Amino acid sequence: LMFALSLLLGTTITITSNHWIMAWAGLEINTLSILPLIAKSHHPRAIEAATKYFMTQATASALVLFSSMTNAWHTGQWDITQMTHTTSCLILTSAIAMKLGMVPFHFWFPEVLQGSPIITGLILSTIMKLPPIALLYMTSHSLNPTLLTLMAIMSAALGGWMGLNQTQIRKILAFSSISHLGWMAIIIPFSPKLTMLNFYLYVLMTSAIFLTMNTVKVLKLSTLMTSWTKAPALNTMLLLTLLSLAGLPPLTGFLPKWLIIQELTKQNMAPTAIIISLLSLLGLFFYLRLAYCATITLPPHTTNHMKQWHTYKPTSTLIAISIVMSIMLLPISPMIPIIL
Repeated sequence: LMFALSLLLGTTITITSNHWIMAWAGLEINTLSILPLIAKSHHPRAIEAATKYFMTQATASALVLFSSMTNAWHTGQWDITQMTHTTSCLILTSAIAMKLGMVPFHFWFPEVLQGSPIITGLILSTIMKLPPIALLYMTSHSLNPTLLTLMAIMSAALGGWMGLNQTQIRKILAFSSISHLGWMAIIIPFSPKLTMLNFYLYVLMTSAIFLTMNTVKVLKLSTLMTSWTKAPALNTMLLLTLLSLAGLPPLTGFLPKWLIIQELTKQNMAPTAIIISLLSLLGLFFYLRLAYCATITLPPHTTNHMKQWHTYKPTSTLIAISIVMSIMLLPISPMIPIIL
């Protein structure tokens, strides 16, 4: 409870601060409170994950502090929105990319997620991404669009490409997260609110998937194949949620992709929109593979896996709400221009 509260405290401090030192302090509180949650199981892999996480986050925090100090040295401003020095902006972009796990600073993220328990993995993929995204949002007007576009396209490409060969579900979800970060980063210089919309919907869909995996206690594809007997209805909804995360119409996940492509076209960046749309097809392949394993395949008779008992434990309301929202929110799209 203490660590969860300090996690919320760190996130709140970073989001609500105007001063760089406060934002940095919030990021540090966040990092220190998630470490015990990663290393909770005392498994060597969990300890390794916690160490990797600490080292990358500490480096990124140092870079955030360095960029804000350089900016303050040149401009006399500690205000987050007054980030005007060019070199500081470049260093800040790299630091936040490292915090988020964007390419080329993505190596730690799949490893850390693989070493963490499922619920900690959910926190790492969702809540822990909020403070860096909030910092990006607040400094979006002064960031370099070329660098962000380049990193976004690399993230979409590598996130899709490296997820193809994975059998561990947490690693697949980590690469899925990296490719989604590409979509968020590409649009932030032009429409920061669209980035936030994409982030909220991504959090919603990822939470639904992680909570479902936690309910059926599945960690890899081979056990996912036999889990349909445990909770058939939940697995069927998992199929739709995975397709929504892939961005297929008429599901919720299509909404941010559609709006981002529209905005990129308005900014005369149609080639970029085409490239990132084609790269999202790589992600579609592994989402379909997960969906296929979850629902469509009956396990072959030669497998060593026993069929699992049907559990009559009722599904939690949280999972039900998040799954319904991650499938059926597309009809709200006419309201989005009013919000944006």
